[in-house]
Amino acid sequence: MPLVTTKKMFEDAYKGGYAVGAFNVNNMEIIQGITQAAKKLNAPVILQCSAGARKYASHEYLVAMVKAAADQTGLPIALHLDHGPDFETCKSCIDGGFTSVMIDGSHLPYEENVALTKQVVDYAHAHGCVVEGELGQLAGIEDDVNVSAEDASFTDPDQVYDFVTRTGVDSLAIAIGTSHGAYKFKPGQKPQLRFDILKAVEEKLPGFPIVLHGASSVNQDDVKTINEFGGQMPDAIGIPEDMLRQAASMAVCKINVDSDIRIAMTAAIRKHFTENPTHFDPRQYLTPARNAIEGVVSHKIETVLGCGGKA
Repeated sequence: MPLVTTKKMFEDAYKGGYAVGAFNVNNMEIIQGITQAAKKLNAPVILQCSAGARKYASHEYLVAMVKAAADQTGLPIALHLDHGPDFETCKSCIDGGFTSVMIDGSHLPYEENVALTKQVVDYAHAHGCVVEGELGQLAGIEDDVNVSAEDASFTDPDQVYDFVTRTGVDSLAIAIGTSHGAYKFKPGQKPQLRFDILKAVEEKLPGFPIVLHGASSVNQDDVKTINEFGGQMPDAIGIPEDMLRQAASMAVCKINVDSDIRIAMTAAIRKHFTENPTHFDPRQYLTPARNAIEGVVSHKIETVLGCGGKA
């Protein structure tokens, strides 16, 4: 099946009160683990690559592997650029086979964000590609995105209609209390999403798809496994899954997941080498890693996203 855009995915998700998972990919095993879970549960899926992933695996390899996954599974799969830093990167992805791109101008003054986003939208729409914009800044670290807690800011609902109307974006990432990376909240802190902001955005943009970044939940069993086998991950609390499910039942049509996959993969590999210290065949340690990724994605589809059976 050819790669698709997210347009119909989001229309169906909004009407159905669920979200589609957007999972970051860096290599073959991650792509396979994600799409195997999606195939078993008959779920649509978005595979997204950061600028860092394109540098690591190369654009051509990533596109070819994602196309192979779409052909093999027959699922509707969108290939998305996560946190595109500039017009040139977005253009390269659009020209190179991506069906969706995000332009992240959230760090810019408002009018500059509008201008940059519109520039990407104009080019993307002329080439059959959809665009995600962003208003508000999430704290945390993800590849080249690094925002301190002091510089983070919630999305202003009074800006969203103007932004979407002037730029023509197809979806909008907002900041309501999630954050990039695994270390969102320290023990004792109470995670809380600003559903009042999400509701206000929903009222300003009825029927319009909203995106949540930084939505990993940080599985404590995987953290414990990593530390048990030589890791040094500090205690951390992610976003409670019941909050994410509530967001998915509202205007949120796309939920990004990255850290949960990385943690599960690392835990499986550390455990394998501790129990099998003489193994050197990559297939021996990447197989349990791939299986762990499949487990994480299956859980997200069933518990958080609600998109099983919607492909």
